[in-house]
Amino acid sequence: MLTWAYPDFASAALGLGLLGLLLALQWQRTARLGRRLGQGVGRLGWKLPLRIVIGALLLLAWLGPALGVRQQAVRTSGLDLWLLVDVSHSMDAADVAPTRLLRTQAALTELATAFPADRLGLIVFGPEATVQCPLTYDQPALQLFLNTLSTRLLPPGPTTLRAPLDLLLSRLGPAEGAPATGGAPPRATAAVIISDGEDFGENLEPVLRTLARTGARVYAVGVGTAAGAPVPAPGGKVALRDAQGRPVTSRLREAPLLQVAAQTGGQYVPLNDRENGLPTLLTSLRTIPPASSAQTNRLVAVANNRYRYPLGLALALLLLDSLLTVRVLRPDQ
Repeated sequence: MLTWAYPDFASAALGLGLLGLLLALQWQRTARLGRRLGQGVGRLGWKLPLRIVIGALLLLAWLGPALGVRQQAVRTSGLDLWLLVDVSHSMDAADVAPTRLLRTQAALTELATAFPADRLGLIVFGPEATVQCPLTYDQPALQLFLNTLSTRLLPPGPTTLRAPLDLLLSRLGPAEGAPATGGAPPRATAAVIISDGEDFGENLEPVLRTLARTGARVYAVGVGTAAGAPVPAPGGKVALRDAQGRPVTSRLREAPLLQVAAQTGGQYVPLNDRENGLPTLLTSLRTIPPASSAQTNRLVAVANNRYRYPLGLALALLLLDSLLTVRVLRPDQ
């Protein structure tokens, strides 16, 4: 099946149309000059479609056509990465465009793609927490769950950061692999908690101390701004209002997220329209010391990109275009 690495067909069509327009303007200018000098330019006619074909081939190569898949060996350090995602109603606030949750989905997709040979799992939380996707190597399956993230997944209620951390701790036991020795998980384990930081739950100290002893690092991503934005009511047409009838405004609370990261050896990064801490987060995750016993080579299915063929043909036609010149003005006329 034919797939595309960069399926931006609108931009490609716009580029091809712009190329055609520029070539048409060049043709008109050459024809006008030829008429003034009493010369015909019909011999240039074959160059126009040739250059349009060259432009189309270059745009085709840029789109990255891929036919079939191939198996590529990837070295994995045996990392288990849990994604803890806040899906409370405050994540519908629009102080981060288009909304906090939609921006989170885009960041998670990029993050998951960066670890194609490691196991990833997904936990969603609000007033409670649940495993949406257990640890898996199946990236398409994980992506399906990421695409369906919604603030309607869990019942409404006050958000608690304690619930997802307790659930994460329960997943670090023997159920996720071989029995641990010395209280440490059998594989290198990390978690990324993405939230606006609103926490109305219990004290985080006990669970953070236990997590720190396991060696699992928790990285925190704060989505939102200090100014905040109104929280839309279910349906999204009007703002949610409190008991006094005032619009409910949600603001980023960094303190709980900073606490989580600091006490587990992780790191805190912001994510909003002005700051994107995702590259910093990816760098930190890649430097996690591997579990030596879990290092393996895995075969990962990757798209077999065939961009070289249209690119090579376009370069050959460009060479032909430059070698075969057409003389319009002859010295004897």
